[in-house]
Amino acid sequence: MISVNNVTLAYGKRVLFDEVNINFTKGNCYGIIGANGAGKSTFLKIISGEIEPNKGTVSITPGERMAILAQNQFAFDEVTVLNTVLMGHKKMWSIMHEKDALYAKPDFDEADGIKAGELEEQFGEMGGYTAESDAATLLSELGVKDELHQVLMKDMSANLKVRVLLAQALFGNPDILLLDEPTNNLDVETIAWLENFLADYQNIVLVVSHDRHFLDAVCTHMADVDKNKIKIYTGNYSFWYESSQLAARQAADKNKKAEDKKKDLLEFIARFSANASKSKQATSRKKALDKLVFEDITPSTRRYPGIIFKQEREAGNDILKVENLSKVVDGKTLFSKLNFDVQKTDKIAFLSKDPMALTLFFEVINGKQPADTGKYEWGTTITTAYLPNDNTEFFDGNQLNLMDWLRQYVPPQTKDVDEDFLRGFLGKMLFTGDEIMKKTNVLSGGEKVRCMVSKMMLQNPNVLMLDEPTNHLDLESIVAFNDSMVNFPGVVLFTTHDHQFMQTVANRIIEITPKGMIDKLMTYDEYLADERVKEVRAELYS
Repeated sequence: MISVNNVTLAYGKRVLFDEVNINFTKGNCYGIIGANGAGKSTFLKIISGEIEPNKGTVSITPGERMAILAQNQFAFDEVTVLNTVLMGHKKMWSIMHEKDALYAKPDFDEADGIKAGELEEQFGEMGGYTAESDAATLLSELGVKDELHQVLMKDMSANLKVRVLLAQALFGNPDILLLDEPTNNLDVETIAWLENFLADYQNIVLVVSHDRHFLDAVCTHMADVDKNKIKIYTGNYSFWYESSQLAARQAADKNKKAEDKKKDLLEFIARFSANASKSKQATSRKKALDKLVFEDITPSTRRYPGIIFKQEREAGNDILKVENLSKVVDGKTLFSKLNFDVQKTDKIAFLSKDPMALTLFFEVINGKQPADTGKYEWGTTITTAYLPNDNTEFFDGNQLNLMDWLRQYVPPQTKDVDEDFLRGFLGKMLFTGDEIMKKTNVLSGGEKVRCMVSKMMLQNPNVLMLDEPTNHLDLESIVAFNDSMVNFPGVVLFTTHDHQFMQTVANRIIEITPKGMIDKLMTYDEYLADERVKEVRAELYS
């Protein structure tokens, strides 16, 4: 068990945590949620001992081992991949080297023999004799091939390093597992493997993630960081979100009788408890929900941005026609033989195993990069808005305040724009009061994306193009963006690593590869499950 007692942490006048008291118990997976800057990652560092609180203590049941997903990809550069994983079990690694040093002594004596025997016993109890094969199996399951296990970490690509560090954290069945954004840079197959691994995990897991699908798949509880406190709620992210929204609506309805409110909440709990039996965490989550009482459900104090896109005009029948499009960079073909027409009802998710291919595709159809072969043509009625993956060009060297920055992008046909008009668009994205005078060169990554969304809303487009729209956003903004795209009446062309965004928005999937493309009218989950699609993908990527 982890026991957090009266933990307080402040940096100057900025208080992150004030008298936090919570317990984390075995058999549960806790999703740490909160707005950007609330202190989620900092809290994990307090639990791990990397950061000392100003006040209070964190105590862990004696003898329990903690493992942490390392964030520094360069920390093990001179170590082989396999040894990097073995080093995740620090005590086993230490004993391994201690006994090897004893055996290497030229004057090995009886006392050394006794000591070596003791170390061998400890080593065996920790699973040391199968450690290398266990580590190798774990690496292979995470997509790190056998031939790479003896390669130095410095010679591995960034996305493979992430998998090795994840294997390091998972190795040896730690009693406590701390994971900060574990799905970053993982493909959908590896994320699915990790979801299954954690669903069967019997110890304590604390995870920070912006991936709602992942949180729903693995979490039994949510630990909400809000107003300098942390409160634990039973259930996964969807349960927390929907129950807090229900409680907020009830709190706003002053005329609703207490008995009616109680009835609504109890029905809500019963519905989610029944649905829990369909999830990977079925047993533990259903038991937790069955014990839940309606008093445990409280409104969220979160603020959600108002992402509302209005079309200046409805698109005609001709949207976008792509013919034989291809792109090569430094001799590497990113995509080729792209041929498709976009229809008025389309919300298309674009997939590729190479994120650069997706970004270059969007850059090509936005006229920012030339294609190597082929052409594309937009319909005459089309007005577009584009959210690029890299928005640096819009902010670098820019000393404007938010109001003047946004003013640059007011469409020519929009006349007599005053301060209230611009404030309205910035306010929808949660820039209020004096915040609109903030200089754009000091904005965080999430604030820059919110500015870009304000700019896009100004344009009243009928086609939206989004390259990883959830990057840098907190969960509240992701939920708002997701809902907006579901309700948008126009065309959406997008790519995202957010499973739930993909599943709920897309009605058509196009996967682009160096050898061609796959084009299917289906949802994302249907696409992943389609056996014929799996066969074609294997051929295209072979």
